[in-house]
Amino acid sequence: MAGFKELKGQGHWPTLLAAFLYFDFSFMVWTMLGPLATEIGESLAAGGFVMSASAKATLLSIPILSGAILRIVLGFGVDKFGAKATALVSQAIVIAVLFYAYFRGEGITYNELIMVAFGLGFAGASFAVALPQAGQWYPPKLQGVVLGIAGAGNIGVVIDFLFAPKIAQFWGWQSVFLVGAVLSSIIFVTYMFMAKNAPLEVYTPRPKKLKDYGKLLKDKDTWWFNLFYAVSFGGFVGFAGYMKVYLMGTYEADMSAFGLDFINESNVKVVAGYFGALCIFAGAVLRPVGGAIADKMGGVKSLYFFYGTVAAMAILSAAITLPFYFAIFVMFLIMANLGMANGAVFQLVPQRFGKDIGIMTGIIGAAGGLGGSALIQTFGWSKGAFDGYSAGFTLFAGVVLLAILGISFVKTRWRTTWGLQAGGRI
Repeated sequence: MAGFKELKGQGHWPTLLAAFLYFDFSFMVWTMLGPLATEIGESLAAGGFVMSASAKATLLSIPILSGAILRIVLGFGVDKFGAKATALVSQAIVIAVLFYAYFRGEGITYNELIMVAFGLGFAGASFAVALPQAGQWYPPKLQGVVLGIAGAGNIGVVIDFLFAPKIAQFWGWQSVFLVGAVLSSIIFVTYMFMAKNAPLEVYTPRPKKLKDYGKLLKDKDTWWFNLFYAVSFGGFVGFAGYMKVYLMGTYEADMSAFGLDFINESNVKVVAGYFGALCIFAGAVLRPVGGAIADKMGGVKSLYFFYGTVAAMAILSAAITLPFYFAIFVMFLIMANLGMANGAVFQLVPQRFGKDIGIMTGIIGAAGGLGGSALIQTFGWSKGAFDGYSAGFTLFAGVVLLAILGISFVKTRWRTTWGLQAGGRI
């Protein structure tokens, strides 16, 4: 709590608040196709287009993929045009895309939805704008708490799963895009008036160049961190995006019975949203807990535990079709440990790449998005090829075990080289 007290009188709290709101609502918009996948699929089917499992996975993976790539693009925009201008242009694109989807409504085609999905990637790329803008106002000793506040926006995906299916139930799935567009417009205006770029006396820009990225991409540790974050954040955002499709495809009857018996809810899509929100909430809120655990026991040891738990749960899910309540518990554990692993990875990254943390955040963040896109595609392939998700869980477990093997491979070198001067537990 000392860190929060030290924020008083330093930096620029309106910018910090604006950055949090921008990132929170952007993350909500970025992942909104996931909780609407079933409703959109039914709407397209009524118009004569039946989405295959592969087509549905592609639609859900496009925002994650484009968000990963656009993080680097917006990172350059922050350097060249400033964080505020970059954020406003990016947010304007997102608002336009949301209004387009709403006004097209049930007449929208699958190809148009793909374009909408790509545009939503600008919301996912907000990570590369909000965090640097907030951090520029504050001294190094407060970067942890500042970036923690600004980066808490991944809770936005929980809001999606809680409210999007209910809104769709009453007013149609296209109305969710209208709500998103209106909220994004409010955030646009709020951000325009509250956020400010840090003056030169507070922050001296160090514009990134392509050669800076090239230098870091030649470092083998960059690729190890890319793997670790592709597993943890990629797993988190991939499962978040595909959660409702997975639950509806496996436990629709169980969720329908639960809704009628316990919450007086007959719409199984809404019930699926509630269970999805529960699991995703675990991963979203436990990220800082994972970082705190890593501070105490070291990033390497904590990743062994987090990844080990995820691998065990994924293997269990692959081996048998779990009873409904147990499956929800297992998915809760998977998401919780992936969220904590995210915090553990970024406990290690600043210790290894402290002078290049801005660039590395972009590179590793992009790897996380690519991992999430690949996970969604894997589960879509598994459903289409085998009419189930065992193959998808098996492949995911294999990648997690590969990450554990990678930790074993690098831990001694890390602890005996840069770890000696890192200042924290490795």
